[in-house]
Amino acid sequence: MKSYSTDTKTKSKKKSGVTMVSAFKTIIWPRRNLVFLGLILIVVNRLSGLVLPWKSKALLDDVIPNKDFDQLYSLLLLVGGAILLSAITSFLLTKVLSVQAQYLISELRAQVQRKVLSLPIRFFDNTKSGALVSRIMSDVEGVRNLIGTGLVQMIGGTITAVIAMILLVRISWTMTLFVLVPIAIFGFIALKAFGYIRPIFKKRRIINAEVTGRLTETLSGVRVIKAFNAEEQENIAFEKGVNRLFDNVKKSLTATAFMTSSSTFLLGVASTGIMGIGGYKIMMGELTVGDFLSFTLLLGFMVAPIVQMSNVGSQLNEALAGLDRTEELMNMATEDDDENRTVALPTVKGNIVFNDVSFAYDKGKQVIHNVSFEAPAGSVIALVGSSGSGKSTIAGLSATFLNPNSGMITIDGVDLSTVQLSSFRKHLGVVLQDEFLFEGSIKENILFPRPDASEAELQAAVKAAYVNEFTDRFDDGLDTLIGERGVKLSGGQRQRIAIARAILANPRVIILDEATSNLDTESEALIQKSLGELTKNRTTIVIAHRLSTIRKADQILVIENGRIAERGDHDTLIASQGRYYDLYTYQAKI
Repeated sequence: MKSYSTDTKTKSKKKSGVTMVSAFKTIIWPRRNLVFLGLILIVVNRLSGLVLPWKSKALLDDVIPNKDFDQLYSLLLLVGGAILLSAITSFLLTKVLSVQAQYLISELRAQVQRKVLSLPIRFFDNTKSGALVSRIMSDVEGVRNLIGTGLVQMIGGTITAVIAMILLVRISWTMTLFVLVPIAIFGFIALKAFGYIRPIFKKRRIINAEVTGRLTETLSGVRVIKAFNAEEQENIAFEKGVNRLFDNVKKSLTATAFMTSSSTFLLGVASTGIMGIGGYKIMMGELTVGDFLSFTLLLGFMVAPIVQMSNVGSQLNEALAGLDRTEELMNMATEDDDENRTVALPTVKGNIVFNDVSFAYDKGKQVIHNVSFEAPAGSVIALVGSSGSGKSTIAGLSATFLNPNSGMITIDGVDLSTVQLSSFRKHLGVVLQDEFLFEGSIKENILFPRPDASEAELQAAVKAAYVNEFTDRFDDGLDTLIGERGVKLSGGQRQRIAIARAILANPRVIILDEATSNLDTESEALIQKSLGELTKNRTTIVIAHRLSTIRKADQILVIENGRIAERGDHDTLIASQGRYYDLYTYQAKI
């Protein structure tokens, strides 16, 4: 697929839609050698198919009346050879074009998935995962009609129709002219119908993505659905989605059926006329029986591809509609598209400074207001405050998941907005409140950041996070399968695996977002020991509601309404008896 340019100031560029010309340039032309070979096979296939109707005149007008057995054998040999050649080229066409089309689909899927993973976090916050799955897996499937079946039928049909029309004109130009009138009318109807169908196909992709997205959410949240006895509610929501999909399909089927019916009627009129004109010419001696049979057979070779164009047109429109949506995605600005991100960090010490930083998810609705603080390398900075105060946003800014609207964040004195993200994130470790685990084994999840880590490094991380405390009780140990999102484990077990994963990554900067929130008292005590090892000599930003877990933090920032209300260590803030004192004493009573 083509290399798409991007604009960092906009989400995506406005496009008028993928055209056959652009599809030819970006999809067909780069594969021109295979396509050219396919075209040769198409020509040979279609020409060999015309031998039978072409030689039927000789059979009726020359061979049979003259009882010429030698010519009959030659004729049969020629027709039989042509049929064999047609079968061989048909098989090779599938090998050359259809297989290549499937390879192209897999190639495009990989490219789209790579693009999706390069998009900013904000994009994923506003897009359903099920919808993205649909765009990656379904939208590119239509390209098989550009390289495979659709291309074969379109070009091969055109070649066949043109050659057949030339032969028809040689037999009788008047009958050929009579046939072309209804064909021209059908062509006009088809062009109008294609213009109507393409937006329907594009809308279908959107509806399908929405329905898939809702279904994905339903299956992922099946425990919540059953807990609230909401199965019927979800069934109704899904039925509404599939009914919308049905209404869309019904529109396209209606348009396609209208084209098919039009072709049946118009071509029926043409056939009826040919019977009358041909019968008259035979009776008047202007046409032989062989000529009439050849004309009738060749007419089928000319008309059939034209009728097929209605199906081909639908296939091509569906392909272009899918590519429209794919191109929209491929034109979105990625995280690395910012031309200012040119600095590669060879090493990271971890000195983070926020200087008058403000941020808003939506224009005019700031959630962080002029925040300034320093996190020296190796220090532990704790963020506390009520829900919605902006703690997680500050953590997201520190991890480069978000970019400030104003102000500056620096890492070791370098403006973070100029740093190549990969060079910073390879020194970053993150443990989230609702940590995500992949389906597979415990071992695979811990090795995720460093698949090539040694067994000794793996075991060190396992012991540091006290994962072995529960895996030793499992029959398969670290090879135990945990199910989708770790559903077979408790919250505390999942959290310890996440911490082991972060320990193995050996980062210089660590973000702990409510890292102990899912732990029972016993597990929390174990994790606090492992976190002590994890945070040693590493810059750590901790978000915690359990204030007892951050008493040893070098600096505590109390965040209220997106601003730093208080700052200092535990003892200093307790002595000041401000907001932190209120929060701490309240939790102590509980």
